[in-house]
Amino acid sequence: MLTCKQFLEELTDYLDESLSGESRAAIEKHISECPNCWVVADTTRKTIKIYKGMDPYPIPQDLHDRLLAALERKKAGMRQT
Repeated sequence: MLTCKQFLEELTDYLDESLSGESRAAIEKHISECPNCWVVADTTRKTIKIYKGMDPYPIPQDLHDRLLAALERKKAGMRQT
């Protein structure tokens, strides 16, 4: 039986349709039984669809730099645990 944590770990591959038939079936079974994971999958799928249809919009350099710095801090913190 698939857990919610396992579902989240496989979500990207599921949405990219790169999972094997057995793994895909397990995800779909879990989604049909878990309303929270169904919402996550549905919302993520819809968000991807919206963003794929949009033109790229550059962000200001200072925002880019701040986001990159925040990601680096988060990454460094993950290595320490």
